[in-house]
Amino acid sequence: MTKASLPAYDRKSLTPGIVHIGLGNFHRAHMAVYLDDLFALGESHDWAIIGAGVRAPDAKMRDALKGQDCLSTIIELDPKGKSARRIGAMIDFVPVDPTNAPLIAAMTRPEIRIVSLTVTEGGYYINAATGSFDPSHPDIAADGKTPGKPTTAFGAIVAALKARKAAGIPPFTVMSCDNLPGNGHVTEAAVIGTARLSDPAFADWIAANVAFPNGMVDRITPATGPRERAMAASFGLADDPVPVTCEPFRQWVVEDNFPQGRPALEKVGVTFTPHVHAYEMMKIRILNGGHATIAYPGGLMDIEYVHEAMANPLISGFLNKVEREEVIPYVPPVPNTDIGEYFTLIHHRFSNPEVADTERRLCLDGSNRQPKFIIPSLRDALAAGGKIEGLSLVSALWCRYCAGTTDSGTHIEPNDPNWDVLHPLALKAKDTPDAWLGMKEIYGDLAGNDAFRAAFGAALNSLWTKGTKATLQAYIS
Repeated sequence: MTKASLPAYDRKSLTPGIVHIGLGNFHRAHMAVYLDDLFALGESHDWAIIGAGVRAPDAKMRDALKGQDCLSTIIELDPKGKSARRIGAMIDFVPVDPTNAPLIAAMTRPEIRIVSLTVTEGGYYINAATGSFDPSHPDIAADGKTPGKPTTAFGAIVAALKARKAAGIPPFTVMSCDNLPGNGHVTEAAVIGTARLSDPAFADWIAANVAFPNGMVDRITPATGPRERAMAASFGLADDPVPVTCEPFRQWVVEDNFPQGRPALEKVGVTFTPHVHAYEMMKIRILNGGHATIAYPGGLMDIEYVHEAMANPLISGFLNKVEREEVIPYVPPVPNTDIGEYFTLIHHRFSNPEVADTERRLCLDGSNRQPKFIIPSLRDALAAGGKIEGLSLVSALWCRYCAGTTDSGTHIEPNDPNWDVLHPLALKAKDTPDAWLGMKEIYGDLAGNDAFRAAFGAALNSLWTKGTKATLQAYIS
């Protein structure tokens, strides 16, 4: 293989304009790549990234990236041939500190006009039962008591905004790049909610003066392990401990709400539109909901990789029928998009053997993902009097997975932050399905819907008595 390409611009010409919190694989394969492309055009060189983290493990990422001058290795897994590049959009990474003082100082710098985040779907302190920000969470409550030494990203953002206001510096835009419905609104609630605990008047000022654009992000980026490091070595980068692999496809759709300016990202394929919600719903219902649909049957059938699951006619047939009959009919129109063609693209992306994404990764954190990716489609189908058997089966498959054994009896290691709650409930649901549906933070009032209860109970009973393969076959036929 050829060696990895290097940045096509002089990195010494870059100056920072963005602080980004959360330097995981997705950010480095997505936002950082778009900026790298833009810088290569000779554009927006005053918008380089300063990296940051708020958790102790983030220090390891800082050490790894600082050890290679903040360059990231990105390997695109095109079935026609892999390619690797070193991207240089990030020029520094602030020290990770328990009080977040270095991060607050970086965000207070006048040239920083955007603070962006990828802190995962579960990192926004959302109360699962209410679907809204939870100011009583111990981490947030602690920041309310000691706002000068915050431990969360949102507490640090509040502290930096306050310092900028005191210094007469305009506020930065706060931009979530996480895969959440209405991610700008969710971030705004977290920042304002955190501020309100210590300074209600300042919380009102944030609400009136700080922009929180919504955005939709998309690119499949598997976790990094020995396979990915070996791949980097094949491109002459054996010393990179944190390479990123990703599919060729990427998409970014954002509201154009940046009072202090922004990079000219429209020149490298980013869509700026007031209709982010339409793109977002399409992606979350079809792609993320599709991931959940193929995850648990694959896990229960001892299938390791996503592309192997897609090659199984029962799983791909299950995905096709659920999407076309129970999901896509309730996805509103999207500008300049054929939704049927979009699903065909998703099917192709899931089937890419080079990505080698794992079923276990897709099964992770169902307690956070099911309410966002599956339950809304189920509610819409019920409201329309449509079919719900497939979506009910998706939920039953998740329950069966959380019982902790595959159909062959293989032990499933805990795979959810709430596994200690989910596992005993799943075992109890084998005989009493309503025990699972009683999780109001997941199902809300659906536990009282007779049609859903019946469909879920029948699906779960079939999974236990007949197994996953026979259950899928019965649904498809």
